[in-house]
Amino acid sequence: MSGGVDSSVAAALLAEQGHDVIGLSMQLYAQGEPGVHVGSCCTLDDLHDARRVAAAVGFPHYILNFERQFQETVVSNFVHEYASGRTPLPCAHCNSDLKFSTLLERAQGLGAATVATGHYARVERAGDRWLLKRSVDRDKDQSYFLFSLTQDQLASAMFPVGSLTKPEVRREARRLALQVADKPDSQEICFVPDGDYASFVARKAPHVAHSGAIVAEGGEQLGTHAGVHRFTIGQRKGLGVSGKAPLYVLRIDADTGDVTVGPKSSLERTTLTASGVNWVAVERPASWLAVTAQIRYRHAPAVARVRALDGDRAELAFHAPQSAVTPGQAVVFYEDDVVVGGGWIE
Repeated sequence: MSGGVDSSVAAALLAEQGHDVIGLSMQLYAQGEPGVHVGSCCTLDDLHDARRVAAAVGFPHYILNFERQFQETVVSNFVHEYASGRTPLPCAHCNSDLKFSTLLERAQGLGAATVATGHYARVERAGDRWLLKRSVDRDKDQSYFLFSLTQDQLASAMFPVGSLTKPEVRREARRLALQVADKPDSQEICFVPDGDYASFVARKAPHVAHSGAIVAEGGEQLGTHAGVHRFTIGQRKGLGVSGKAPLYVLRIDADTGDVTVGPKSSLERTTLTASGVNWVAVERPASWLAVTAQIRYRHAPAVARVRALDGDRAELAFHAPQSAVTPGQAVVFYEDDVVVGGGWIE
């Protein structure tokens, strides 16, 4: 329970259906300490909101201290990825490494068989496999962030609001007399509330803030920069250089410090490889499998085909070129509403 309307409604609906509900909230970072700034989610007020909902509905609520685990997994990955010239996806790591791993273990220790969250997604049993599916509300769908859930984790997962639209969730909250019914959604990354990722990374890893060259596709140096952690593939603003046509970040080399820029047309790619691939709906496909694929959360699904490579890698080929394929982001494969699998773009 994050203290927001989605997880509050999820818990209240389960209680109304007769489930034995225990509310668990994760304390992810020390609050009230000098220099600690948090966003509009996971704050002390949010934890209090979660506790008030639990008290109003009538089930126990506990706050679990996951500060160390959060720093060692989600935050450390976030910093390392930016320092390596990649663009991280912390929400996906939080789901796989905390909510459906560490939190699931704690929940099972309390005798709970299932972890339910307020994610907009659906999980269903089909034959001998658990399927992860898009939510009914396609605009709020969060299956993209859940691609790494294993069969065991999906077997222990419930998404009670996945069959509802956001307006329906708020109506349910009002019907259930939950005080969070009109609480705004959080938008930013909780541990970088001001959106200044570069400064956050530099504070955590001062060694990344060293200068490098901004170069054209042909190798000509156009300028200098103050660290590769300040850039992401496809970035146009804040480059510090200009050309006859708009320039975009095409490549980031953390080893040399070079940031290559060029025209938007040079961002287009028809293939990619991914690592850490988790196959959800199928076993590893040795031959090409027709899918649609998302390379970003708000990316329109693109027609593609995918096949497994050695180890935990996969190769994806798009029917049409896609712009700004970004290392560190997730690529998720779908068949209609079903998540076939996904991995991390190399």
